[in-house]
Amino acid sequence: MDKVVATAVEAVADVPDGATLAVGGFGLSGVPNVLIQALYERGISGLGVVSNNCGAMESGLAVLLAAGRIARVTGSYIGGNKEFARQYLAGELEVEMIPQGTLAERLRAGGAGIPAFFTPAGVGTQVADGGLPWRYDGSGGVALASPPKEVREFDGTEYVLERGIRTDFALVRAWKGDRHGNLVFNKSSRNFNPLAAMAGRVTIAEVEELVEPGEIDPDAVHLPGIFVQRVVALTPEQAAAKMIEKRTISAPATEEQVSG
Repeated sequence: MDKVVATAVEAVADVPDGATLAVGGFGLSGVPNVLIQALYERGISGLGVVSNNCGAMESGLAVLLAAGRIARVTGSYIGGNKEFARQYLAGELEVEMIPQGTLAERLRAGGAGIPAFFTPAGVGTQVADGGLPWRYDGSGGVALASPPKEVREFDGTEYVLERGIRTDFALVRAWKGDRHGNLVFNKSSRNFNPLAAMAGRVTIAEVEELVEPGEIDPDAVHLPGIFVQRVVALTPEQAAAKMIEKRTISAPATEEQVSG
C-alpha cells in the first residue's frame, strides 16, 4: 500500500480540536517540525500532547504551545522553555511529569497492546503516592493533583503500576522511509520517535529521504510500516533545516599554541 501523502497539511487534515498526539523527538533532534507547523496553520487547539519535551527555541511543539493550542502535556523534561513554565504555573496548562524511562515504556506498551506494567521507578515518591501538581490555580495553589497508583511487591521489591499510552495520532520524523511506511531513524532521533509512532492509532511520518519499497534492507528497518499510516516526503530544504540547541565554540588558537 502506497502511504505517501502529497503535503503535510493534507496529512493532518483530519486531526480535530482536542485530539491527543504522541510526538517524537529528543531535544531538537528528530522533531516533526513540518507536521507541527501544518497543525499550527490549520488552527487546531485544545491538544493533549505526549512527548519527551514540549519544544525549545521557538521550534517544534513550542510553536503550538506559544499560540495557546496545547491544553495538556505528558512528558519528562521541561528544560529551558520559559513559556511552558509560565503557562503551567499560571494554571493555563495541565502537566503530567513522569520519569523518562517510564514515559518511553508507557508509549511502547501502548503500541504493543499492553494495558499496564509494573516498574520500580517512582516507588516511595509522589509518582506512586500521588500529589504531584497536574494543574495550578494561578494563585500558587494546586487545582488538580495526580492520584495515587497501585504499588505491589514482587520478590521483596515494590513496584508501581503504570498505564500504557495510546493517542489519537502520532507525529514522527524519520531519516529515511519507503512508500509502505517502513522507517529508519538517525542516531538520537531514534530515542522517542519509534515509541511515539507505536502509540498512535494514526501515525504520520515526515521523512527526509523517501525511497521505493525494497530499497531499505529489512534488517535496517527501525520501525515496520504496520505502525505507520501516512508518509510525507520533505523537500531538501525542509530536511536540511536543523537547529542547534546549545552551540559550544572555543576561542581561536593563538600563534604560540599552534607552534607550541
